[in-house]
Amino acid sequence: MKIAILPGDGIGPEIVAQAQRVIDVLRDEGLAVTTETAPVGGAGVDAAGDPLPEATLALAGTADAILMGAVGGPKYDTLPREKRPEQGLLRLRKALGLFANLRPAILYPELAAASSLKPEIVSGLDIVIVRELTGDIYFGQPRGRRKNAAGEDEGFDTMHYSVPEIERIARVGFATARQRGRKLCSVDKANVLDTSILWRETVTRLAAEYPDVTLSHMYVDNAAMQLVRNPKQFDVIVTGNMFGDILSDEASMLAGSIGMLPSASLDANQKGLYEPIHGSAPDLAGQDKANPLATILSLAMLFRHSAARPDVAERIERAVHRVLAQGHRTGDIALPGERTMGTRAMGDAVVAALREAR
Repeated sequence: MKIAILPGDGIGPEIVAQAQRVIDVLRDEGLAVTTETAPVGGAGVDAAGDPLPEATLALAGTADAILMGAVGGPKYDTLPREKRPEQGLLRLRKALGLFANLRPAILYPELAAASSLKPEIVSGLDIVIVRELTGDIYFGQPRGRRKNAAGEDEGFDTMHYSVPEIERIARVGFATARQRGRKLCSVDKANVLDTSILWRETVTRLAAEYPDVTLSHMYVDNAAMQLVRNPKQFDVIVTGNMFGDILSDEASMLAGSIGMLPSASLDANQKGLYEPIHGSAPDLAGQDKANPLATILSLAMLFRHSAARPDVAERIERAVHRVLAQGHRTGDIALPGERTMGTRAMGDAVVAALREAR
């Protein structure tokens, strides 16, 4: 298996380096995997004047899976829109057809007190948000800036979904629910948006093909409220690009920290790009403070989905759980007064736990 490593910007290189150490341990034990590193985002701009250099896209296209850090930083905020680091990630998703974003939010028992909600509300939390990734208002046309009739500046974006786009992400949602608790909640804004009316009609029609899955619908504003009111009512949530972007970040705080949440962005054949859902955190870059666990858990998702090696995925996840049970904490998941450790030290702990669990 060939994995493309795209560290990106900010804390990206630091957290990806710890996941690379996990790969090295597995490879030393005989796992047939190779890696190749390339720049993306701001690093791509610095290296080749493009947030997605041609060589990086070529590598991603030939690799079996991609492990990524994060992109972006204030250094690039004044660049034209097409040169911004985030455009590299959006173009990569589009070019590879990575339409299905899986974002699990699992609260480890050891982090129940680190959640933003009371432990009795979130203990046992285990949900997956299935987010459509290549459509919606982020990609809809037309979009841009213009003058209105009064000569005033205005911006406009187009929210757009076709039936085939909705069907394929809904099928991922139903299939994911079928493998778990058989409950799927489709989130939309069908009381206001024509796009959401089509979304709800399409998902409802497909439900007949999955009689073993219980389908419910919820408006996105209510879903946001319910995630903090009673999050354990959810098993799998399927929703569009913008709503999924917002709800998955909200769900991250239920799990103790955004530094704990991995993600997978998959095509129709399970090839995927795997990354933590947090950003590049430029204020932490180079300080050995970032939490690498979401990146390491993203690597576990890579082995589960793209490599079809759930045994390797479970071994990595057990190692992460073990270090948490041992009391190891980076600053974002530590309670007041708890001793914290840096990025590299947390990587050391995961590597040690991985070797112990051989």
